[in-house]
Amino acid sequence: MKITSQTLFKNIRSLVEASRQQLLQTINLRIVETYFTIGKLIVEYEQQGKSRAAYAANTLKTLSLKLTKEFGKGFSVDNLENMRKFYAAYKKSDTPSRKSVTKYSSQKSETLSRKSSIPAFKLSWSHYVLLLRIENEAERKFYEIESINEKWSVRELKRQYDSALYERLAHSRNRRKVKELSTKGHVITSASDAIKDPYILEFLSLKEHESYSENDFESAIISKLEDFLKELGKGFLFVGRQHRITFDEEHFFIDLVFYHRILRCFILIDLKIGELKHQDIGQMQMYVNYFDEEVKEANENKTIGIVLCKNKKESIVKYTLPKGSNQIFTSKYKIYLPDKNDLKLLMEPEVVYEKPLSK
Repeated sequence: MKITSQTLFKNIRSLVEASRQQLLQTINLRIVETYFTIGKLIVEYEQQGKSRAAYAANTLKTLSLKLTKEFGKGFSVDNLENMRKFYAAYKKSDTPSRKSVTKYSSQKSETLSRKSSIPAFKLSWSHYVLLLRIENEAERKFYEIESINEKWSVRELKRQYDSALYERLAHSRNRRKVKELSTKGHVITSASDAIKDPYILEFLSLKEHESYSENDFESAIISKLEDFLKELGKGFLFVGRQHRITFDEEHFFIDLVFYHRILRCFILIDLKIGELKHQDIGQMQMYVNYFDEEVKEANENKTIGIVLCKNKKESIVKYTLPKGSNQIFTSKYKIYLPDKNDLKLLMEPEVVYEKPLSK
């Protein structure tokens, strides 16, 4: 087969781009490992008997001046403090970087890490600086695992943290499942694992107190489809909007249709800008039944339906859906970033106060 000059150019360009990407990853890895070791040296120096806060501050200030003069930017007092915190947080051998995450690993970095007793870091320094701000160790491990497995950028990591993804997933799980979040990340084995409540859609730029129609809502989602897919979570593939189904000479339109590659089923979403009504759930049940009968293949799993609404009453859901239903879900949406403290309160176990026995 004759190779054209254009093909030759494309092949060389691809080779150079791949080489540059690998080089950048290697540089980022070396920077993180170097900063970890610097943090270790600082901690060991400070542990020689002088642990007063004033002494530590002066140490970093003096060190910052000398290193900046020698090497330039990157050695501010704040960054040196981050290096010290980085070592303190990741010196344990059970970090998710080493033990729990296997995707996208580098054999070279694993070998280097074993030789130097440095955990097998797989994220950039900017990722770890952001992760260090998370005080809850279980929560920090969850975001680290998801950043690696889902290849989150620093911006996406910040967005997921600001939208309280950990709290939202933990709220709907029992204690064992919550613990798994910090060791395995977001694992999807059932329909309920793929559902969030609420969904955070601040990227749509809709105003909380301004009126908008369901068509406006849907159009805003389509215009930000990539962001919406990220908020839905792993495994979602977009199929179409306003999907028409017809029977008895009557047309019905499903707002959004997705396919989930992990669960191997269709997921239908109906958008409601007001309060959830029992008719909305009944309509979704009809859509799901139709897809199960007419669309899904025999080797695919049952269709899932999500009614996404602004407000809902749990009693409506309880008495409309049959007990044990695992195909129809109702979730609220918010068009602004939530207060993380409010979501954390939902995770706390309810305290039952018993009336003391009378003597």
